[in-house]
Amino acid sequence: MELVELKGRWNEVLDELESTDRIAWLAFFDARLASLQGGVLTLDFSDATKFQEGHDIKSTVPESTHEALLAAVKKVTGLTIALEFS
Repeated sequence: MELVELKGRWNEVLDELESTDRIAWLAFFDARLASLQGGVLTLDFSDATKFQEGHDIKSTVPESTHEALLAAVKKVTGLTIALEFS
């Protein structure tokens, strides 16, 4: 699957995530999909109107939140991926 295809299904992923883990949904609904290469999805949280230099999501939410997102991606798309944050 290419990044553009995942972007096209991202709302489905978020809907699935919201139905299973609302905290995870809150953590990731604002993420931008930056790249999908070699089975690694890079999420970008930088937004000049909210944060001057983005924020470190990895250090602020529990690992279980990341796992919930990965499970939602797998359920909706069939992809097994890893996460990276920029």
